[in-house]
Amino acid sequence: MMLTPSNKPTDQSQDPQTSKHLATSPFKGKTGIRRLINAFGYSLEGFKAAFVHEDAFRQEVFLAIVLVPLAVYVGNSPVEQALLIASVLLVLIVELLNSAIEAAVDHTSTEHHALAKQAKDIGSAAVFIALLIVAVVWGLVLFA
Repeated sequence: MMLTPSNKPTDQSQDPQTSKHLATSPFKGKTGIRRLINAFGYSLEGFKAAFVHEDAFRQEVFLAIVLVPLAVYVGNSPVEQALLIASVLLVLIVELLNSAIEAAVDHTSTEHHALAKQAKDIGSAAVFIALLIVAVVWGLVLFA
């Protein structure tokens, strides 16, 4: 509920100013197996888009193709193997999120804006930290 200028409570869903912001996606109503199938398809589309359009994601996928099997070989225990693999997969996750942020910012406007730059720089910093985690985890497992 919100208060109108006359201080009478109203239902926000009936307020034309607010109702457009409360609209839900027509895809949100899906449940059960149909939702899972749709979500899987959207995920595959996301992987494909990132691989086709994002050079950094492509490079990190190739790195993962090398490092994940290597992690199974060099890890001395299942915990070490899991840490090595998880650190590599973390980079892919963060890169996907960074790419999504960049795409959303570019969709909003291609003009140079301080906040757009800030959003992209923060996403880039997150990828950098994920790469540092890989270096630290792999360094500790291999050299400690």
